[in-house]
Amino acid sequence: MRLQLSTWQEVDDYLKRTTAIIIPIGSTEQHGPNGFIGTDALCPETLAFGIGEETGALVAPTLSIGMAQHHLGFSGSITLRPTTLIAVVQDVVNSLARHGFDRFFFLNGHGGNIATVTAAFSEIYAETSLRTAGSNRPPLQCKLKNWWDGEGVQAISKELFGKAEGSHATCSEVSLTYFAYPDHVKTAEMHPEIAPTGPIYDADDYRKRFPDGRIGSNPKLASVEAGERLYKAAVRDLSAEWRAFAA
Repeated sequence: MRLQLSTWQEVDDYLKRTTAIIIPIGSTEQHGPNGFIGTDALCPETLAFGIGEETGALVAPTLSIGMAQHHLGFSGSITLRPTTLIAVVQDVVNSLARHGFDRFFFLNGHGGNIATVTAAFSEIYAETSLRTAGSNRPPLQCKLKNWWDGEGVQAISKELFGKAEGSHATCSEVSLTYFAYPDHVKTAEMHPEIAPTGPIYDADDYRKRFPDGRIGSNPKLASVEAGERLYKAAVRDLSAEWRAFAA
């Protein structure tokens, strides 16, 4: 069930069954020579829709721009400042809380969001602790879950890609987007075959260290078939985690 395709009456009916909602969150940033710029938003969105079909969960609009300042050396990348993203997460949660939602399952597709979104949760809880939240707001619980952390996804990634998986523009995330959008599969050569690894600082430093955008990966190995396996494993594991959180 998608919030954007629902009427307000349907949302009222949903709230009679459960007060939990899934919020996909990602980023708009380069993903190497053959990865979509929208990869980090498309992955959690695709999986959230799958969880919704499996469990009946309501899926909010994807927060598709995240904290990605280090990717700005590559054309098309967009970032929010950490303080801006914190404010966005707070406003989304507080908007939905006004209607009675009290459990927020953020399905994350971008590692760079983790620290900022966790800080946003602390700001939200502080509003209750300091009694600055509105009197109509219920006690809230927020959870951040990275889609790639499940046992099923980890096992498939290790089996298919091994050390070529990497940490950015990974084989798994590119495969998942290829499964979701098979008409847009890209081809490109990788030089070197497996990208270097190292620390991340600002955008200019990132571009110097990782000239084609990848970190430790060889996404030439990505495929629609691998993406399908990853999708099924992720939806299965995440649906179980969603049910436990929403219960």
